[in-house]
Amino acid sequence: MLRARLIFSCLFLSLSLHGAPAQDDAGLPRVESPNGAVSMMLLTRPGAKSGLHYIVEFHGKRVFDESLLGLKFDGQPPLGPGMKQVAVKPSQADETYTIPAGKTSQVRDHYNAIRADFEDDANRKLTVEIRAYDDGIAFRMIVPDQPGLKQVRLEKELTDFRFSKDAMTYPLLLDGYQSSYEDEYQARNVSGIHNDWLIGLPLLTEIPGVAWVGITEADIENYAGMYLRKGDERLALRTQLSPRIDHPSIAVEGDAPLTTPWRVLMIADNPGRLIESNIVLNLNPPSKIADTSWIKAGKTSWDWWSGDYAANVTFTPGMNTATLKHYIDFSAASGFPYMLIDAGWALANRKSPDDYAAVADITKFDPAVDMPELLRYAKEKNVKLWLWSHWTSVDKYMDKAFPLFEQWGIAGVKIDFMQRDDQQMVAWYRHVVDLAAQYHLMIDFHGAFKPDGLRRTYPNLITREGVMGKEYLKWSARTSPVHNTTLPFTRMLAGPLDYTPGAFGNANRETFVGRNVQPMSLGTRAHELALYVVLESPLQMVSDYPERYAGQHDFEFIKQVPATWDEVRVLGGRPMENITVARRSGKDWYIGSITNWDARTVRVPLDFLGEGKYTAEIYADAPDADQNATHTTFSTQPVDKTSILDVKMVSGGGNAIWVHPSS
Repeated sequence: MLRARLIFSCLFLSLSLHGAPAQDDAGLPRVESPNGAVSMMLLTRPGAKSGLHYIVEFHGKRVFDESLLGLKFDGQPPLGPGMKQVAVKPSQADETYTIPAGKTSQVRDHYNAIRADFEDDANRKLTVEIRAYDDGIAFRMIVPDQPGLKQVRLEKELTDFRFSKDAMTYPLLLDGYQSSYEDEYQARNVSGIHNDWLIGLPLLTEIPGVAWVGITEADIENYAGMYLRKGDERLALRTQLSPRIDHPSIAVEGDAPLTTPWRVLMIADNPGRLIESNIVLNLNPPSKIADTSWIKAGKTSWDWWSGDYAANVTFTPGMNTATLKHYIDFSAASGFPYMLIDAGWALANRKSPDDYAAVADITKFDPAVDMPELLRYAKEKNVKLWLWSHWTSVDKYMDKAFPLFEQWGIAGVKIDFMQRDDQQMVAWYRHVVDLAAQYHLMIDFHGAFKPDGLRRTYPNLITREGVMGKEYLKWSARTSPVHNTTLPFTRMLAGPLDYTPGAFGNANRETFVGRNVQPMSLGTRAHELALYVVLESPLQMVSDYPERYAGQHDFEFIKQVPATWDEVRVLGGRPMENITVARRSGKDWYIGSITNWDARTVRVPLDFLGEGKYTAEIYADAPDADQNATHTTFSTQPVDKTSILDVKMVSGGGNAIWVHPSS
């Protein structure tokens, strides 16, 4: 049978101009990745298990057993059962494109694909499109415009994921659909997931002896966000869509044709390969912005995290002109292109300083903030400003505010507290980035749902939150080294995350105190430096107040490290334990290693370096850093591509290295 399948596959490849086989030898729609490692097959089942199903394999091993595909519309029987195959069309693509900011400056989009058309006994039509990449599978369903389905009211998807084995999962458990995605990740077997748990995406899973898999979605347009719940079978998870605000029994409504987002299965033999993947980006349409020269990654100072604190200054710190000038001066002196002004700058009738939900007129500024003077001063210092706003203020004023911001020379807008991904809010995100692009504004979504790759189409969407970030250290100990070692393998699979590193008030578990003014971080100073390499964000915060960095040699690494990259390699690690990431910018490499609360030594081979001699500048945990978390050691050493570094980290520790060609 294997020989027959290989013969059939080779014959079909030659007939389809080297594309993937559209059917296997049993006539079932099937597609393989270009390297043959990943495959997906469609099949229909009659009787008690009636329905349209799919199977996914990796290196010939079953990843997902027969799992359902289908849709349930209001007032109609499910679309999926009773389907018969009508036609299958193969295709393929192999292109490389550039992006202005990201984990790689060039992105290869290489896949084999099929479009399989089905029809049921009532002549209702459904198309399934599959793309097979070397690093995963993506599929989506398309409901054509047809009699009886010209207008659609989608209740739910029938799609589920039936694991071939009892996989270990790392779920983000949410209280409901109106969520900022801010919580710790758990570790649970699929069999142990409770029926009432709502799981946010991405979901990392390890299927023992088979593969690591990341489940997420891409290209959400005119649709609702997807979640997962326990499925009907012991080892299954099923899709759950965010309900509409106006009609909670409906997830999606509108005119046909209806296209679901891509359901993405990132697949690899180790979790680091998933972090390197650009599959989510690839599944979105090309950029709609012809000239992206104004979209620039960079680091920014930030006035909010330090909690209105400044030492040895002549002004009262707060949301006022003098404080903001102080941060502009800090950005200019540090070589940062940006300064982010957070909540309170715009004119609003707040009941208290923390009443962020009060709708502010973002075309006007608070009397304490002399915006014209700040704009003049920032321009003089060659620093551009970002402005924070609650989403309700943007919703009300953006038609006037965005063109005004362009006149002011504002670089971008940080928009907060949406905390929804229903169909209406998904459409709002797209409207915002489209309008912002027209006025040369970059966007950072906070209080946001997970990325879906929209930044390929609108690269001015430079980063977003959708993560429990370091702000939580102001009132809790929740964003710990364990959390930090988990995020790259979970949330970051979907795209950049604005995690706001840069804390220099470093502490261990015994000395940490959650506080609003002069907040601390959990973990060592070297751990904090390494986050600038481990975590991806083209707008990278430098979160502490300027005086905390004064006279600190460790700050040299933050000033030096880029915010966008040409290449990324994950050199090792496991979620909740440790990770080592290497990123290249030009000829320079930056290596970041972090560990959880366990001290450890990891070996870092430098075989990715080019020819010639290099110098490694190493910021490491001091021997007593487990007791004095701010203590580091700095050293330099000659290295080349044959070198192997032994990176020693204390409990909660880390290591940050800049490797550059020797002069």
